[in-house]
Amino acid sequence: MKKDLLSIADLSKDEILHLFELSDYLKNLLKRGRFYHPLRDKTLGMLFRKPSTRTRLSFEVGMYQLGGCAIFLSSQDLQLGRGETIEDTGKIFSRYIDAIMIRTFDQKEVVKMAESTSIPVINGLTDLLHPCQALSDYYTLWKRKIDLETIKFVYVGDGNNVCNSLLLGAAQLRVNMVVSNPEGYDANPEIMERAKKISNGKIVVQRDPLKAVEEADIVYTDVWTSMGKESEKKVRKKIFQPYQINEKLLKRAKKDVLVMHCLPAHRGEEITSEVMDGSQSIVFEQAENRLHLQKAILVELLS
Repeated sequence: MKKDLLSIADLSKDEILHLFELSDYLKNLLKRGRFYHPLRDKTLGMLFRKPSTRTRLSFEVGMYQLGGCAIFLSSQDLQLGRGETIEDTGKIFSRYIDAIMIRTFDQKEVVKMAESTSIPVINGLTDLLHPCQALSDYYTLWKRKIDLETIKFVYVGDGNNVCNSLLLGAAQLRVNMVVSNPEGYDANPEIMERAKKISNGKIVVQRDPLKAVEEADIVYTDVWTSMGKESEKKVRKKIFQPYQINEKLLKRAKKDVLVMHCLPAHRGEEITSEVMDGSQSIVFEQAENRLHLQKAILVELLS
C-alpha cells in the first residue's frame, strides 16, 4: 500500500522521530563523502504552481544524491494549464514516474492528487500546510540534542501555513509552543483546536509578543505577507510592526535563545539583519536541513 505525506498529522511521534534518525544517518553519510543510492532508477516529478528556491533545490539535489532523477514540472508547461483535471494528471503521473512532490495553493488539490495516484504524493507546500518545512525545523532542534518536550518554542508573526504545520508538529512531539500574532491573523482554527487537544495544554496563544517571548528557548518567525496576499502588504506591514524579531524583543527571551526563520526573509520587516546574521540565528542551518529531512522522506516513501 502506497504512503503519502500530505500533513504532519499523517505521522505519529515515532514515525517523526524515525525520520529524524534517518535524516541524521543520511546527513552523516554525505558529510563523509559516502555514496548511497537506494533510489537508483527512481524518478520524482516535481509539480510547481508556486515559485520556489529551497523546495526545488532540496528535492532535486536530494534525488540526485540518492541515485534517482527529479523532473521539474511547471503547471504552465503541462496540460493542467489548459484545463486537464488534477485527477487525470495524477493518473498519468502514476504510469510514468515513481513519486510526485506538489507545491500549490489549495490543500484540496494535493488531496485529490493523492487520491487519484498509485504513487506516493508529497506536499511541498500549500496555503494551508508546509509539512516538510516544519519537520526539518524540528529535526534541526533534535539534531542539536535539544529536548523538544521541555523547551519553550515561540512563533511570532502571521498564522500561516508554516505556523499551522509547526502546531501539528508541536502537538505530535509534545513541544511547549506559544503562538503570538495579531487578532485576525491567527492560525487555522481547526488546526489550532486539534493541536491544543492533542498537546493537552502545551500550546497557547499570547497576543503580546513581548510577553510571548519571555524565557523563550526558540523564537521563530516568517514573512508577514505570504504568496498570494501581496495586495495586503501595506496593511500587514503596519499591523505586524510590533511583532518584528529584533534585539529589543530578544532581550525578553533566554540569553541562549535560538532564532529561526523558514525563508525567504524580508529583512527589516519581520526580522532585522542584526538578528538574522547574529550568533543566535540558526536560520541557514535549518535551511540546509531541508535537504537531509526531505531525503529521509524520499527514502521512506520510495525505497
